[in-house]
Amino acid sequence: MAAFGDELRGAAMAIGSESLGQQPRLCVRCLGRLFAKVGKGVSNPERGAVVSDVLGYEPAKPDACPVCKGVFDSLIRFRDRVIREMEPWEHSSFLIGSRFDPAVVEAEEGVWAALRTDKHEPIKMEFNRELGKAVALATGKEANFEHPDVTVVLDTTYETVDLQIAAVFIRGNYRKLVRGIPQTRWPCKACMGKGCRRCGGTGKMYQTSVEEIIAAKLMPQANASAHFFHGMGREDIDARMLGDGRPFILELRDPHRRALDLQRAEMEVNGSGEGVEVTGLRPAASTEVAEIKNERTDKVYRVFVKFDAEVAEEKLNEVVSALRGSRIVQQTPTRVAHRRADMARHRIVRDMRVEGRDGKGAVLLVTAETGTYIKELVTGDGGRTTPNLSELLGVRCAVEALDVIAIGADKGCEQ
Repeated sequence: MAAFGDELRGAAMAIGSESLGQQPRLCVRCLGRLFAKVGKGVSNPERGAVVSDVLGYEPAKPDACPVCKGVFDSLIRFRDRVIREMEPWEHSSFLIGSRFDPAVVEAEEGVWAALRTDKHEPIKMEFNRELGKAVALATGKEANFEHPDVTVVLDTTYETVDLQIAAVFIRGNYRKLVRGIPQTRWPCKACMGKGCRRCGGTGKMYQTSVEEIIAAKLMPQANASAHFFHGMGREDIDARMLGDGRPFILELRDPHRRALDLQRAEMEVNGSGEGVEVTGLRPAASTEVAEIKNERTDKVYRVFVKFDAEVAEEKLNEVVSALRGSRIVQQTPTRVAHRRADMARHRIVRDMRVEGRDGKGAVLLVTAETGTYIKELVTGDGGRTTPNLSELLGVRCAVEALDVIAIGADKGCEQ
């Protein structure tokens, strides 16, 4: 403590009573804040008291201070207001922010410039800290500077409180057991989601989606305002997603409740009879969204292929062997050209095997690099994908059905 006193006295003497006296008279707190970087575990009013004693400085009363204007005298009132505003939102952590009149900031910065001090801290920093300590003491909740559940912004001029509620993220895997369901809500093309005769007023192209089926069981629990779905890729609407399922994260915006019964949600989704199942639901961090969206992992497909003409078993095996491990070039498929850039994509067919066959059809197991258009690998898409099964067999091929049966590099055709 003696070392702190000596350092603070030295810093005060460096500014000098004459220079300080030429500035508007500050309260003891604002005076101490000029030396906030001197010492630790000491409050700014305590610093200000030492400086006043060293320089023979008589501080102004808080309500007469040209910088803070006595705002800290209202700290308890502000604390109570913040607690009331946060009360409807379940949370275990918070972060305090504030807005001050620009004139306050300008006055403070003017003093810094005139005194050429480098040991100060802004009034907002002290206010946020002191209000945060008061809220934490009264509620037992802790301040979190990285990922708070609730961020509070208090306007000290108009005495308004704005809240930013952190989203809840739920991660798991989904299985889509039926065809004809999109992964996410698909707005009606005619009305762009507003509702029209074509969509029967629903605003949707499809009655439901994987996202909506899962969200319907979690939104009421969280009492959230909106939901957003983040999947590790997506399967076609007419494809099933089988095996261990596809990883996803459901983001719930503005949740009033954060502690959700995920086991109950799993049971409700799986028992709904809507063709979607979920497993492994757990809370996730917001950073996992980027991880799941950027994951580049191989997929395994079961493809039901129909031939226009008889194909000999030997020929089929020969072509499948030729495609196994091949590098293909895929121009943007015609079926998605309206929403994807027209460009050539180079993809690798990791593995291809015949699981079953008859003269005019076959069931293929295909492991391919992420982003591979499997239907076009079979059909050729009018030459936009080369090489392709149809071209090498010399007969027209069509995909009758397609299932995604595994996601992950370690889950290839030899399962």
